[in-house]
Amino acid sequence: MNSDDLELFSRVARTRSISRAALETGINQSTVSRRITMLETELGVRLFRRSGRGVTLTERGQVLLAYAATMEKTLEEATRTLRNSSELGPAQICIAAQPTVARIMFGALRHELGARYPQTRVRFVEGLASQLLGMLQDGKIDIGIMYVPEQRGALQYDLLFSERVCLITPPDYPLRGDSINVSELANIPLILPSTHHGLRLLVESLAAREGFTPKIALECDGSISITKRLVLANCGCSVLPAAAVVEEVAAGRLKSFRLDNPAVERDVAIVWSQNSSTSGGLWDIAQIIRDTAATLVRNNEWPGTAASVGRPDSPTLVKP
Repeated sequence: MNSDDLELFSRVARTRSISRAALETGINQSTVSRRITMLETELGVRLFRRSGRGVTLTERGQVLLAYAATMEKTLEEATRTLRNSSELGPAQICIAAQPTVARIMFGALRHELGARYPQTRVRFVEGLASQLLGMLQDGKIDIGIMYVPEQRGALQYDLLFSERVCLITPPDYPLRGDSINVSELANIPLILPSTHHGLRLLVESLAAREGFTPKIALECDGSISITKRLVLANCGCSVLPAAAVVEEVAAGRLKSFRLDNPAVERDVAIVWSQNSSTSGGLWDIAQIIRDTAATLVRNNEWPGTAASVGRPDSPTLVKP
């Protein structure tokens, strides 16, 4: 006996007719009759008295009808509770991002999440790509917003947009114009992370394509803020997202040069663990992230970006 059996039994009891119950449910009359007979056989009791005028409940049938009514009420309450819970959002959510992304997105994202899910406890985490990927795999964070690494492997992600990467120099560095060819990086002393970090891998990949070895002046695995301070202190130049230095460039404390031939961009994406499925709640959070990022780009609050929506290599999260 299951819920479908009880629902069909209840309908027959209410209509007092197998033929009318068949008409209401769209099930063949003989099928309804057979299922009621099978239910009676399974329970070992007669549930209905049959006559030419229809069917009436037996005493045992009255007992089962009370259980069926209780079950129907329980299912309705469960549906209502879960629907309300879904509308309230998750009890808590942990979202992680790399430093530049966190600096630009977290404020706007908190306001959007608060407006949509005021009862949800929100936790933000900032970290480097290797740290965030490890935390995703361990289930310590629910969703990440980060740059897609050069070696993507089986990483599951949903592209948001592409962000321009620039050469960052002290204000008096002897370069003219607003752009340089990638090949010119060969002669520029660079401050970069160590080899397992994204920007270092990006520069080495570009150098390999252009046939030169990067000139590493200093390795720094600290935050982008520390890297910028090292550039300000004339310890070398660096390669960073344009958005990471917008204030310093505007104030004249640093200079930014677009990298061309080829143009250098990195994809910013929503990332989730390859070992977990996307729940309905997580899909809704991802949609809020997408909308927030789109608004920031549209309002020119994220410099050097171009939308990646609809690109063929963007495996989009699908709502369950």
